[in-house]
Amino acid sequence: MNEKHAQFNDVRTVADLSTLKEIRGPDFERLNLDELLKGYAGMGFQGSNLAKAIDIINIMRREHAFIFFGFTSNMVSCGLRESITFLAKHQLVRCMVTACGGIDEDLLKCWGSFRLGEFDAKGEVLFENGVNRIGNIFVANDQFVPLDKFMRKVLAHVYEQYTKQGRVVTSRVITRELGLAINNEESFLYWAAKHDIPVLVPALMDGSFGDLCHFFRQQHPDFHIDVTEDMDFMVKTALNNDPVGAILLGAGTVKHYILNTNIFREGVDYAVYINTSDGFDGSDSGGNIEEAITWGKVKPRSPRVKVRCDASIAWPLIMAGSFAKHAKPEEHSVPE
Repeated sequence: MNEKHAQFNDVRTVADLSTLKEIRGPDFERLNLDELLKGYAGMGFQGSNLAKAIDIINIMRREHAFIFFGFTSNMVSCGLRESITFLAKHQLVRCMVTACGGIDEDLLKCWGSFRLGEFDAKGEVLFENGVNRIGNIFVANDQFVPLDKFMRKVLAHVYEQYTKQGRVVTSRVITRELGLAINNEESFLYWAAKHDIPVLVPALMDGSFGDLCHFFRQQHPDFHIDVTEDMDFMVKTALNNDPVGAILLGAGTVKHYILNTNIFREGVDYAVYINTSDGFDGSDSGGNIEEAITWGKVKPRSPRVKVRCDASIAWPLIMAGSFAKHAKPEEHSVPE
């Protein structure tokens, strides 16, 4: 029998655990927001990882790190759009990467609200009534009408000012022109354009905007969007800044695009993942940070954490303990 285990022998000390953090939740006798967030550190499980994410982001801020902020489209679908707009408005991150849906839905919300529905609402009934569903969020079909008109107008402007003038069109050119044209302070694209924060969309064709590009090109076959120039920009940005941090809400293309870029500088110096994906099937979305280290995407000794949680739960708390407390813009280098 193993004598180190109490059930087989007298209770004895095998290892000194006294230096490790005690498991203890928030003190509800004297609770305020700061105390609540501090209480997560000793919570265990993902609560402690949430507190670690707050600490790492505050270190990034303190060390004046250049922050790549990536988020999938569903982060804009839900109530996290306001936090993303806050980051752009106060210049708290210096480069954003999102999905095509993140662009579509930031603009869609300028013409009408998304509404809370049900996860298990009958698809056939919603379809017949002109309602689209994103999880338990409902979006009316008629909101796409002004979006389509707006995007067509911006595409025509980009074509005249860039394509016909021999200037290169990139995803960040598109997002900047959309942000300038929308002129709506609730939009993160508006504030990003106003403050020259580049917003890149590596899968720009994968959404409503991509559909419109397809139709636009039928009349203008010389219209092109150069994704290689976007990649050049990302690599130069990563190489020209030190230290560099990555905050990734969700996964997929957005996550990989940012991390892959930073292979050229042997990895980011700080990493915060927030997603619910698992790595058992070898997906990049589920790949943890230790896997990223093997590819040179994250430095081996970097402060890092993956919070396995729905970002709609975790991110507002993390924001409250980090960016929202220190809303002062950073200055960093981005290529012209």
